[in-house]
Amino acid sequence: MFLEDCKILENYQVGDNYYLMKIESKKAIQNSKAGQFFMLKVKNEIRVLRRPISLHFVDKDKNILEFYYEVKGGGTKEFSTLKAADVINIQGPLGNGFKTEISEKKCVVVGGGMGIAPTKLLIDNLKKNNEVIFIAGGRNSGALEILKNLNLEGVTTYITTDDGSVGEKGNVISVLSRVLKENKIDMVQTCGPHKMMEAVAKTSLEAGVFCEVSLEEKMACGVKACVGCSIKTLDGMKKVCHDGPVFDSKIIVDINPKENLGCSCN
Repeated sequence: MFLEDCKILENYQVGDNYYLMKIESKKAIQNSKAGQFFMLKVKNEIRVLRRPISLHFVDKDKNILEFYYEVKGGGTKEFSTLKAADVINIQGPLGNGFKTEISEKKCVVVGGGMGIAPTKLLIDNLKKNNEVIFIAGGRNSGALEILKNLNLEGVTTYITTDDGSVGEKGNVISVLSRVLKENKIDMVQTCGPHKMMEAVAKTSLEAGVFCEVSLEEKMACGVKACVGCSIKTLDGMKKVCHDGPVFDSKIIVDINPKENLGCSCN
């Protein structure tokens, strides 16, 4: 983990209230992995706590970190006003990321809404040595504008929207069910709204497929110092910032897996 002052290279609106920030990093970038997050410092001293932002992409050749975020409150509103050449202090990388050190597997990545944020780096890592199927879902076309920033060459991609403005009208679960039925899938990895991930995990486990979920909880410290992001799991209490945010879905209480669905991906 590093504390680092970084120069902003770009920070622009992608669609609706969604923004993409690119910064130059010389320390944290070398240890950053798909599924990890950073705590970004707000300059307004009234807002004491840093904001946890999921890592979108890493370009180690150019020392660039990318963050995709949604303006939802005062902190992220401030982030959206930052310009190129401004400096932002980052803390990270933090947490445990997705399983990517695998090869010759057939993987499905499911991203919903803001859960698409970590999928750019995840897909980029996986497709080097694996076959990847990507299922992306959002409320409307504006929520999926970020897909233009992903390199999906060689990736079988399905898109769904609630209103049918782009891709199939519906949700990611119907597509996932079809994909699992028509293919021999080794692993599913997902990030998005909790109810969506719960459904993705249950659908995957019922098909006997290993599934990882990236949980989102309110965080105060990001470094295991408080209990703000503690969750109950089948393996006891866990802290999302330290033990996650990525977990084997079988231990998440909400998913309540059947005992005979123990599956693994080596």
